Amino acid sequence: MWDNIGRTTAEYPHLSKLIDDPQRVEVIDPGNLAVQIRDDGIGALMIGMHYGNWELATVPGHRTGFTQYHFYRAPNNPYVDALLNELRKPLQQEGFLPKGSDGARQAVVLLKKHAHIGMLVDQKQDEGIPALFFGREAMTTTAPAALARRLDVPVVAARVVRQHGAYFKIFVHEFQIAKTEDRLADVIVSTKQFNTLLEGWVREHPEQWFWVHKRWPR
Repeated sequence: MWDNIGRTTAEYPHLSKLIDDPQRVEVIDPGNLAVQIRDDGIGALMIGMHYGNWELATVPGHRTGFTQYHFYRAPNNPYVDALLNELRKPLQQEGFLPKGSDGARQAVVLLKKHAHIGMLVDQKQDEGIPALFFGREAMTTTAPAALARRLDVPVVAARVVRQHGAYFKIFVHEFQIAKTEDRLADVIVSTKQFNTLLEGWVREHPEQWFWVHKRWPR
């Protein structure tokens, strides 16, 4: 894991080259979902996790030509925050949304305007719900499921898998949100399914998952 973190950190100054280099960053999108959500006029939620070089998860949208907003927790150090934002500029991100209730309200407004919003959903959320993750309950955000279910927007899942060195494959596929007459139950079911999806990803390449915080309660 530490090897992957070190490589990801060292790759920040090279993001501008990586995003436009299909030899180093290959997008696997058999359903052509990036084009679909660009052209359908609906907007979309794009989910991922801190995996491989997670910064490159914006590449499918960047190459397809649609702008993207992202949920973002700023580092405590403002100088580090400014440096990261400068290094992320080549990714052509439209803007950042703060995590929490303020960001959720902004996301609702943007999605109603058919925006595309990305979020990494593998982090602990005290205001979420307990959902199984590797056989143990972990507090998990309901935001992506709640937003998608409420506003009826598609959800696209993408993960960045490091092949070797600075070579990657980005796998893109659709995630189906549960839809019944009980919206709250749908949100809970879909949130648990998110964790099942992420667990499967981690099991394939556990060393590529970045997690050094306490994901589970003691």
